[in-house]
Amino acid sequence: MKKRKGPWECRCRQSPRLPRHYGSRGERSTTVTTQDGVAAHGPNNGATANAAAATFYCAASGAYASTHPPVRLPADPSLSLVPHIYARAPPAAGARPALVDAATGEALSLADLRRLVAALAAGLRVRAGLRAGDAVLVALPNSVAFPVAFLAVLAAGGVATAMSPSSAPAEIAARVRDTSPALVLTAPENAGSLPPLRVPVVLVPETFRVAGAGAPEFAPFRALLLHDPGVPAAPPVGQDDAAAVLYSSGTGGRSKGVVLTHRNLIATVELFVRFEASQYAAPACDTVYLAALPMFHVYGLSLFAVGLFSLGTTVVVMKRFDVGEAVKAIDRFRVTHFPLVPPIMAALVHAVQPPALGSLVQASSGAAPTSGRLINDFVKAFSPRRFHSERAVSPTSHIHNSFFSLSRIPATSVRHQTTLQSTAPDKQKPSGYGMTESAAVATRDFNTSKQKKYASGLLAPNMHARIVDLETGCYLPPGSCGELWLHGPAIMRGYLNDEDAHAVNDGWLRTGDAAYFDTDGYLYIVGRLKEVIKYKGFQIAPADLEAVLVEHPEIVDVAVTSAEDEEAGEIPVAFVVRKSGSSLSCMQVMEYVTKQVSAYKKVRKVVFVESIPRSPAGKVLRRLLKDSLAAANAVAGPTSYSKSNPKRHSRL
Repeated sequence: MKKRKGPWECRCRQSPRLPRHYGSRGERSTTVTTQDGVAAHGPNNGATANAAAATFYCAASGAYASTHPPVRLPADPSLSLVPHIYARAPPAAGARPALVDAATGEALSLADLRRLVAALAAGLRVRAGLRAGDAVLVALPNSVAFPVAFLAVLAAGGVATAMSPSSAPAEIAARVRDTSPALVLTAPENAGSLPPLRVPVVLVPETFRVAGAGAPEFAPFRALLLHDPGVPAAPPVGQDDAAAVLYSSGTGGRSKGVVLTHRNLIATVELFVRFEASQYAAPACDTVYLAALPMFHVYGLSLFAVGLFSLGTTVVVMKRFDVGEAVKAIDRFRVTHFPLVPPIMAALVHAVQPPALGSLVQASSGAAPTSGRLINDFVKAFSPRRFHSERAVSPTSHIHNSFFSLSRIPATSVRHQTTLQSTAPDKQKPSGYGMTESAAVATRDFNTSKQKKYASGLLAPNMHARIVDLETGCYLPPGSCGELWLHGPAIMRGYLNDEDAHAVNDGWLRTGDAAYFDTDGYLYIVGRLKEVIKYKGFQIAPADLEAVLVEHPEIVDVAVTSAEDEEAGEIPVAFVVRKSGSSLSCMQVMEYVTKQVSAYKKVRKVVFVESIPRSPAGKVLRRLLKDSLAAANAVAGPTSYSKSNPKRHSRL
């Protein structure tokens, strides 16, 4: 069967090359070629600082290399993600629970998972007519069926594009226009929010016990599962073929589809999930994860729908987070690892009677920045005697805090992950960094010999970086701040439909984040060049909200930025210029947006202004808006409309 070419088959155009080196000419260096083909050099001039930097930095090429030993990645170009996961799983894992529904206790072993994935993949090919390269929109809540659906699409040769099932109809319609899916998989409770589509829609149950119960709405799904998985043979799919399209705000502007290949996701399995697990003292097959994070986000997807199956780990799945149900699940299933986001941490801390969570050995907060106070409150509330300096305990006896946002990674423009170990102010918190565009892989600092405050860790194995001066294009040495560029096997192919084609140049990803490396190879994120808003772990592109607001008949101009919020991390704030004589209120503005976007994207505060500050080139000067908002709050307290202060607003 001829392979259909999807929009993700286009390679990004190449932008002009930057200068080849930065630094003193004639400097001697040593060179090692790593597995992904990037030369890692180090200046060899004898100076103390440069001697330390020599192990990871080359002044001639401006490239920073990982200080971790390289990880051997599969070289077979015909290998795809699903067979790789199965091949890496320990032999004894076949009969162990791989997925458990937290509400019902229904469990699927790894053998069950393989059988169901094969059956659904065959059904998608034969009965749904899915061809190689076709997209399938997966708009499902967390369930034991999500990983089966996601992996089956890939096993069938398709490309999975995942999105929140609670997305607004306009957002779903836009995704369908972008990706042209051959099929939509969604849940019954979300089917009513789908816009009119010229695409078949299949309803997917939460568990396979429900699927087999005879409910008529699941008949098409049962028909797909009942097909004999023995025939026909799956179409050839290799490492360089597209596997998934996840959405990110990119380096700025509106959301873009991130095209991840099978090679990228294999790198996620090896360089993120398995590499971190290799640092634990306990065997990975003895760990139990609680999946409360959404699987449509790169953080949840990389763990719960992809990587952990390769370790024989058990994943307990919650459809949505509830404090009481989470505590019950942790106790009932003896959960050891709990990846979460700051709002979940806050909910647990603010519970009337904080539970002991006796089985928990690691909790990791990701997708958005977490305040130091919340970290300390969490550590203090839950068995503080068990969470202390990593130097005094085994690698598993700590709380690990990951900020990924991956889609920036949220997927967070500043996408940190910080290991929580102690309430004492002098204790260090190892950290990391990742993004959707790097398939959740960038830097890690788990169980390293040095743990530096505010650092985002060391480059992950097989990864390389550059720090680039935005004005000159020169590559910068340790201690100099510029834009962070990343290179490695996890870097995306590009953005869907060739959007922002210059984001990837010769395999180097321009992250849009301002950063620097110190002389020990630790990365420090200084700020973000893009303006992504991280609300409760979800990422919001200001341009998405601005595009909605500017269509209001009484709004002349608008700009959206963020304000810090103790519980949510950041909230979207809209600065609005009304038409002359308009009586438009803050509440009306927020209600207008609420009707057209997902719940997490809602504008939480509105400020009316006379004009939007812009540069000579017309770019919105969001920093001035943030500064004016901060100054107004400092002088007079909150004066714009917000949920906590609904009766007041002002003009700045």
